[in-house]
Amino acid sequence: MARIIGPGSTIGVLGGGQLGRMFAMAARRLGYPVHTHTPTGQIADVEVNAAYDDLDAVRAFARAVDVVTFEFENVPAAAAAAAEEIVIVRPNGRALAIAQHRIREKTFLSELGVPVTPFAPVRSDDELASAAKRVGCPAVLKTASFGYDGKGQIAVASPAELAPAWDALQRREAILEAFIDLDREISVIGARGIGGDWSHFGPIENAHARHILDVSAAPAHVPQPTATRAVEVVRAVMDALDFTGILCVEFFVARDGRLMVNELAPRPHNSGHLTFDACRTSQFEQQLRAICGLPLGSPEMLQPAAMANLLGDLWNGGEPDWRAALALPDVKLHLYGKPTPRPGRKMGHLTALAGTADAARARVLAARAALLRDVGAGG
Repeated sequence: MARIIGPGSTIGVLGGGQLGRMFAMAARRLGYPVHTHTPTGQIADVEVNAAYDDLDAVRAFARAVDVVTFEFENVPAAAAAAAEEIVIVRPNGRALAIAQHRIREKTFLSELGVPVTPFAPVRSDDELASAAKRVGCPAVLKTASFGYDGKGQIAVASPAELAPAWDALQRREAILEAFIDLDREISVIGARGIGGDWSHFGPIENAHARHILDVSAAPAHVPQPTATRAVEVVRAVMDALDFTGILCVEFFVARDGRLMVNELAPRPHNSGHLTFDACRTSQFEQQLRAICGLPLGSPEMLQPAAMANLLGDLWNGGEPDWRAALALPDVKLHLYGKPTPRPGRKMGHLTALAGTADAARARVLAARAALLRDVGAGG
């Protein structure tokens, strides 16, 4: 039996965003000190600021903790490997390497027999021409790595637009993916423990604005066979990667009913923020339990729920009047402690619970709209 990393042990988090901050909150509640980067440092016990290519600093960070995990997938493979020299790293470096590179990711999924969007790699002019023939247009050209929230991708309507699009991406290694006649997007967050025990939060429906997640609601409006298949895919992927921790799989659901994987996120996911208020065990506590060898908690959803992101744009008219949202007793406010709001920057989120997912979505959107109305009125 694998060793349990019990309360009082120190957790190291590579990454310094709001996901790590919320993970640190869950860890502290269960008695685990956390070492990590800002803004997690507001909650963490020790904050380390060092570049990931400073491998000696990564090793020093690893020596001070009992297990290392991630809050985003773009940690360089060399940094993850340096940490693995010293301490347990969960999920493993292979899972991270696959999830952070779209060509490796799509190739792995295809070889596993998981449905994905038609794709082709683009690393040369010859491959660009071949990709145009194999994938066709319309399509989306994406950088193979370091792209999120719509960054590093360009829609192309015709083959003539491909070369200029690749130039705009500075001819970086890329992937061409077929455009999908989309009905909706969903995500499924799974948790897998060190012994292979497994649970999931069920499909969550996601809507985006300007390529950034805007609203998530659960349970998703999809037929039961689609929901079942999505959950099966997540488990198959986690088993194939011998994954320990939390994995989110983002799916496209086409108008013809086809289900295709969009991408993998080997960490807690923005769509799962609603689990903080809506489920017996949040995705962040579940991540902690999984990487520490503790029994997984119940993912049961207490009520249908919806989450709306709060971007820095909300501050354009001044400080939002938080009373507008908090006056609604079934709405919860989460702010991430970021000092400077910027357009498109995720500053926090609202969560609402209701009798149905549609009602929860309407409630959370009304709460966010109230913030805007009050700001505009100078309230």
